Amino acid sequence: MKHMLFLAGTVLFSALSVGIMSAQTANPPVMGWSSWNTYRVNINDELIRKQADAAVRLGLRDAGYIYINIDDGFFGGRDSEGNLITHPERFPDGMKGIVDYIHARGMKAGTYSDAGCNTCGSIWDNDIHGVGVGFYGHELQDADMFFNKWGFDFIKIDYCGADKLALEEQERYSAICSAIKDVCGRDISLNICRWAFPGTWARDLARSWRISPDINPSWASVRSIISRNLYLSAYAGEGHYNDMDMLEIGRGLSSDEEQTHFGIWCIMSSPLLIGCDLTSIPEQSLELLKNPELIALNQDPLGLQAYVVQHSGEGYVLVKDILEKRGQVRAAALYNPSDTTMHFSVPLEALEFGGKAEIRDLVARTSLGKVSGSIEADVPAHGVKILRIEGKERLEPEIYEAEWAMLPMFNDLGKNFKGINYRPFEGASGGMTVSRSGSRWENHLEWDEVYSTKGGKYEMTISYVPVEPDEREVNDQCIEVEVNGQKTVLKDIVRDRAEGICRIFLPVELQRGYNTVRIGSSYTWAPDIDCFRLRKLQAPRMR
Repeated sequence: MKHMLFLAGTVLFSALSVGIMSAQTANPPVMGWSSWNTYRVNINDELIRKQADAAVRLGLRDAGYIYINIDDGFFGGRDSEGNLITHPERFPDGMKGIVDYIHARGMKAGTYSDAGCNTCGSIWDNDIHGVGVGFYGHELQDADMFFNKWGFDFIKIDYCGADKLALEEQERYSAICSAIKDVCGRDISLNICRWAFPGTWARDLARSWRISPDINPSWASVRSIISRNLYLSAYAGEGHYNDMDMLEIGRGLSSDEEQTHFGIWCIMSSPLLIGCDLTSIPEQSLELLKNPELIALNQDPLGLQAYVVQHSGEGYVLVKDILEKRGQVRAAALYNPSDTTMHFSVPLEALEFGGKAEIRDLVARTSLGKVSGSIEADVPAHGVKILRIEGKERLEPEIYEAEWAMLPMFNDLGKNFKGINYRPFEGASGGMTVSRSGSRWENHLEWDEVYSTKGGKYEMTISYVPVEPDEREVNDQCIEVEVNGQKTVLKDIVRDRAEGICRIFLPVELQRGYNTVRIGSSYTWAPDIDCFRLRKLQAPRMR
């Protein structure tokens, strides 16, 4: 696999090469085009056909963009029996014909609905045809229409109508997914569009889920969405992805901003759905979207999302394994969201490499040669460097940030003011902590890939920030640590937040390979967790 993708420094990346697809054990992020960004509800069958034809003509289909998604705007209400009908002027020949048209061009067809009664277009675009056409009360009927009678392969399910009715997210999406499975034997790619990370339950239902409000073609919007996804890596993988929304490439961003937009979407394994008019896309934007090295990064067989390993000033360094877990090849992003040029100095050790490493710029598609010690780079305002790094020596990790952990009870819906969340703290190792864990054991932090090369005895150092009594009612905090099912309760901790970052030590035993570590508190709140570090203890010498 490695030699097929990179030979003698010359990249032979192909976005959907036979080698990548045959090695793929889980579905990669969806790639395609969607109508919403440019046209909202103002769509018709001729427009969709032109976009599908353009995707083929411009080489986008062959680059991996195989979905043509018809978003809100095609509805025409329901007939006397409650069946969905299409808009009589926009789609006079119905949906089956246009789905067949898309399929005939070697692509897949996507559609749209709402978890409630009314679509977003009916609410925000005054499209009266979107009233009463949502899934609510018509789950089985609509699933049969979309996937059996019309033949769609993908669906984005919005929440505008359900939100207006104050319905419960997990319940609504579970009912819809159950109906789809009941009536359709095909594998349908489903996207939950709740405009915030909905909770860990989404992974059991959908291929992807939105983590932010709608994108728009501005740097402020792109930066905000990246910010919301920086600490959600634990929830992605194994064919399920955090969706950063459709691409605004070709809709007015600067060249540096477009490279950041696309590069970060790729390294974070977000779905890649083009949102511009393909019949008038600028050549520079088209070439960026077809960059085979960035596409291969997004479609990597591991399907991992990059996570933050360095946060200095306003800059972030993100990294993830590619091709092979714990292998010699990783991808990194040096991301500068600020308004001025920023210098990055990234120790190879922070990327878990020792000795020298070969560096390649995936945006410029050029080799940067070998480096030792650290990677040094100037990154322009709103810019990014997306790098492929190959080293000879992969180091055992020493630090595990709280923000890398999976939080089983976390969501970003804002409905529980006492819910576990990410909380910035100056002085924390990555500038971030996890707050409000505890009160029950299920509300913990979990790292399921704590790696030890040989196993053995370690000293674990937990860094935490005490919480004042008025934030948790009673100052009875404690920390419970579970390593591979073995739990230790630590009650002798500092409880004065004025002390800042505090540390507590305990011996732990790790097995060879991957270990699971959980931190929380069964019956009290836990303090805010910064990170934990591991130091291998030397075995005593035999005399």
